[in-house]
Amino acid sequence: MTADRGVDPDMPVRPSILHRKIVAESRLFKVEELHLKFENGEQRTYERLVSQGPGAVMVVAVDDEGQVVLIREYAGGFHDYCLTLPKGLVEPGEDILAAANRELMEETGFGACRLEPLTQLSLAPNYMGHKMHVVLARDLYACKLEGDEPEPLEVQLYPLARLNELVDRDDFHEGRSVAALFITRERLRQEMGQWQELDGA
Repeated sequence: MTADRGVDPDMPVRPSILHRKIVAESRLFKVEELHLKFENGEQRTYERLVSQGPGAVMVVAVDDEGQVVLIREYAGGFHDYCLTLPKGLVEPGEDILAAANRELMEETGFGACRLEPLTQLSLAPNYMGHKMHVVLARDLYACKLEGDEPEPLEVQLYPLARLNELVDRDDFHEGRSVAALFITRERLRQEMGQWQELDGA
């Protein structure tokens, strides 16, 4: 196989894939085994969760008072309830911003007049080939859509200026949510006028 440096010629050559196969599959997950050969001749076998479908979105919705919209939902991985940001899968053929507004309406009862892509975040990239699209939502209004959650979600408004207090809480620890809020705070700090009070956070 030919050397593969991806899009950056200064990056190391990616290992060659000698063989790949699906070794486990469920309703939600697909585990792929990769047999790799590195540029120095070393060979290794890796396993990863394969990204499926058009992806997922996470929404940072900020109201006119500088409060961010959080939800409390059951997290199966911890068998406990956690505070997090609204998020969900993008449906086939659905635009990222449309998906973000739909998930926001389904999970929080708010819609947004202004939506813009903020960043993309990965989680455990050694094992997961998946990125989450993070969308900043503003100019909120009341609008509730029926979602697929097994129970009603608790919605909380939390001042973005108190972000440091939020990340100290035991029930708020999802890495992508933490990163998304810090990125949002920095973005808003760079804007004029109404967000100047965030500089004191």
